[in-house]
Amino acid sequence: MRAIRVASAALLTASLLTLTVPPASAAVTGEENNDITSFGFRVTPSTIAAGGQVTLGVDSCDGDTKITSGVFDDAHIPRGQSSTTAQVFWDAKPGAMYEVTFDCKGEIGKTDLTIATGRDGGQGRPEHHRPEHSAHKGVKAGTGGSLGGLDAQEIALGSALILGAIGAAYYKARRRTGEDNS
Repeated sequence: MRAIRVASAALLTASLLTLTVPPASAAVTGEENNDITSFGFRVTPSTIAAGGQVTLGVDSCDGDTKITSGVFDDAHIPRGQSSTTAQVFWDAKPGAMYEVTFDCKGEIGKTDLTIATGRDGGQGRPEHHRPEHSAHKGVKAGTGGSLGGLDAQEIALGSALILGAIGAAYYKARRRTGEDNS
């Protein structure tokens, strides 16, 4: 019986931990968005700061491609080319997700573009606000994996949930032990 209580407490704690971890971001392509098209399409990066520049790409389109979204001006990839760039509007809402539509000869593919919440490390700033060495920086390392994007409030909430689950499990186990000794 004790093993069942311990396993239940462990499962509850693991469930709470899962709910506090933010989802991993992945590159957005037509296949990952479950849009089945005869052509491939992508937005790189899939998360960008307001004012930043994205690369819009298309593969295997036998004609011109028109790209539309509510977060940048309409773009156009001529036949024979595979990509173009677009600048995200400066007033794009941080944390918002915008749909990007690719139209290849009437065939439509859609994917999403997310606006960063301010933890972008300088990406998307106007040229006069960027540090001169920012173009030569390497990968940001040492942030602890998934903890790199968490703020103090998120960490405190996650800790409170875990401590609450552990405290409840301990209380139940001690109370049950007291009943068994009677």
